[in-house]
Amino acid sequence: MANTVEFELVIPENLVFSSNVELAVVPGAEGDFGVLPGHAPFISSLRTGVISIYENDSVNERIFVTGGFAEVTSERCTVLADEAIELSKVKRSDLNRRVEEAKTVVNEASEDQLENAKSLLKKSEDLLALFDHIE
Repeated sequence: MANTVEFELVIPENLVFSSNVELAVVPGAEGDFGVLPGHAPFISSLRTGVISIYENDSVNERIFVTGGFAEVTSERCTVLADEAIELSKVKRSDLNRRVEEAKTVVNEASEDQLENAKSLLKKSEDLLALFDHIE
């Protein structure tokens, strides 16, 4: 059996990440799950959180995701996410700006847009909180 699993992360716009990895820890709807080579096949919905990619027994990459699905087989893990942001490629100032822009959207939203605006703000605040926790 190989000592890596093929991992792919896709969002509607493009392929975000694709590599053979030792371990991927994914934020499933019912809790985080780790994917190693030889994993039992299953499908899970995702919750907002961070996917941690391990290589050489340490976290090599962290990717923030907001919802979606994961399909796991013994050789592969494919994540179809609503949104994905590689935390190594983002700055705190960008995240602060994102939160402020989301607050503006909430303040200017009509009643029928308010639910979506609040969801955008929550995702932005969650991302900032996760970034601060990891850094």
